[in-house]
Order: sequence, then structure tokens, then C-alpha cells
Amino acid sequence: MRPASPEDLKRITTLTAAAYRPYTELFGAPPIPVTEDYAPRIERGEVWLREVGGETAGLMVVERHLDHLMLFSIAVSPAFQGGGHGLAMLNWLEGKAREWAQPEIRLYTNALMERNIALYSAFGFQETGRRPNPYRPGWTLVDMTKQINAA
Repeated sequence: MRPASPEDLKRITTLTAAAYRPYTELFGAPPIPVTEDYAPRIERGEVWLREVGGETAGLMVVERHLDHLMLFSIAVSPAFQGGGHGLAMLNWLEGKAREWAQPEIRLYTNALMERNIALYSAFGFQETGRRPNPYRPGWTLVDMTKQINAA
């Protein structure tokens, strides 16, 4: 994993759109990560790329807060899906949480993303609630959290 640079912006937007395409089709509109402006996030050091054999296999967008990390987005390139890259990135993030002395990782996802919810649950995330999406009327968000042991 490496931090993204401004030169990676097109790669980030292209990979994100491709990874979220099935959900764009399911929802009839693109999920929030597809429409995000990543330039400020790159500048803040929030975007991390997973590279394999010189290609970008995936990316994560991680916000650092005082008492937790917020996983805004995780995306695996369709060419690399099914290869364990999502799990590898989640493991990397858990290691970063320990390194940065963060006691918790939080995320939210769309309630219709059942496969993702199952993956996060299997990785140790707990659902903490559901709420309306303030930016997309009719969509429901699922809040999840994972406590991180300092050891």
C-alpha cells in the first residue's frame, strides 16, 4: 500500500467507477464514492493504493479522526476481484489503526450492499445502526464499527 499522489487522480476515479459499477446499476445512480472529488482527499493523505505487479489492484480512502479511523471507501479493480485484495487491505487498515493508536475503525455502507455487509461482519465489524442517507433520499445507510486491540 502506498499513499496516492495527484498524478493518481484519474486512476482512482476510473478504478472506483469500475469497482462500484454493479451497485450503480442496482441503485440506478452512482454510490457516493463514485461521485466524490478525490483531489482534496489525496492532498490530505486519505487515499491509499494497493499495487500488484505494477497495476493498481485496489484502493482505500481512510479518514483519521481523533478517536477513530473512518473507512470512507474500499474498492478492488474488477480485474483483481476474488483474489483476496479487499481482505488484504482491511488487514492493512487494522495494522494502521494500531500503528496510529486508533481504538476503532468505523464505516458506513448502503443497506443493499449485502455482500459487503457480510464481508465486514466476517472481518469483525459490528452493525451499530441504520439511518436514512442524507444525500440520497430513499437510501439507507448501515453504520458499522470494529474495536481495535492495542496489542
